[in-house]
Amino acid sequence: MAKKVDYSVEERLRALYDLQLIDTRIDKLRSVRGELPLEVQDLEDEVSGLEVRVEKVNGEIVDLENQIKEKLNKIEESKAMIKKYNDQQKNVRNNRAFESLSKEIEYQELEIEYSEKQINELKAQIEQKNEKLSETNELKDDRNTHLKHKKGELDAIMKETEKEENGLIKKSSEYESKIDESLLNSYKKIRSSVKNGLAVVPVERGASAGSFFVIPPQVQLDIASRKKLITDEHSGRILVDKDLAEEEEKKMESIFNSI
Repeated sequence: MAKKVDYSVEERLRALYDLQLIDTRIDKLRSVRGELPLEVQDLEDEVSGLEVRVEKVNGEIVDLENQIKEKLNKIEESKAMIKKYNDQQKNVRNNRAFESLSKEIEYQELEIEYSEKQINELKAQIEQKNEKLSETNELKDDRNTHLKHKKGELDAIMKETEKEENGLIKKSSEYESKIDESLLNSYKKIRSSVKNGLAVVPVERGASAGSFFVIPPQVQLDIASRKKLITDEHSGRILVDKDLAEEEEKKMESIFNSI
């Protein structure tokens, strides 16, 4: 079983600041993408929704066309019945039977007229559906073109930064292993709670970087001694002295250039 390494406070501070530098660099690489990943996702969702709409309208058109076929079949059946009744009229021997057949013929003619009216209404609906389909397909093509353009932009950025980002992520994991779990959790919690993601900052001009609150001289001495972890009472950020920060920045710049 490997012996657990017990790092000094200074070593932990250096590892923490190194991790901060790595994570900040990753943040900057990702910020280059801006809103592109979200834009691409939104466009993909929109195109998917339009494809579903096109499929739905196409299904509705097929259903209307099938209804027209049914009406046409019904018209042919009515025409066949009219022919049958006309033939029967030629052989009847009394007016009553003739009139009865005439009523059947009239009924079938009304059925044909009603079916033709329904067909015209169905055709009008199909025309409306086709117009809607054309508009939806046009919008889908436009969104697809826009999506292709945005994907191209994102892919180009990803291609430029992917190697460096993967190398930095690997380095981030490597430096995280040098920090005990509770401290690492504190670091991540602070990072997620501040806008710029800076959880570890150096003391500059008597205050923590980015702050106007002056740190008492004794606290500044304690920070410079690197004997204990000290946080800024106003922001909660972990503080390191300027010399340590500059040393680590120089060291990490060399590592970044080699990735």
